[in-house]
Amino acid sequence: MTAEFAFVYRLDVRFRDCDSQGHVNNAVFFTYLEQCRLMFWRELTGGSASPHARVIVARAECDYRAPAFFGDPLEVRLNVGEIGRSSFQLAYEIVNVVSGRRLAEAKTVMVTYDYTAGASVPIPAQTRQVLERVKATTGE
Repeated sequence: MTAEFAFVYRLDVRFRDCDSQGHVNNAVFFTYLEQCRLMFWRELTGGSASPHARVIVARAECDYRAPAFFGDPLEVRLNVGEIGRSSFQLAYEIVNVVSGRRLAEAKTVMVTYDYTAGASVPIPAQTRQVLERVKATTGE
């Protein structure tokens, strides 16, 4: 049996997230993705920020479908996508919990990175195993 999403993060839109038009500023959606991603790693690793290697965002994209407003309860839903040699994709959707309306779809490309060498490195075997296990449980 598979789950629909590897991880779901819930939040309520804060006043500070909104712009002068009264809706969540587009840039804030990336903060929601980041918070979801951080909590996903913490759940996988029992508290550390990232699994077994330093991971950086190499690409982030978001397709906006509808606005969110102050106080809206949201879910950021995450799935593991394609896994490469030194990178992997995470796919997201942001949904209004009350209406069920999809507000955004997003993707990040994550790269395992060695800050000392200043270069990407292959995904460690332990991290790859975790990502593949998570991906398999969602039927992706």
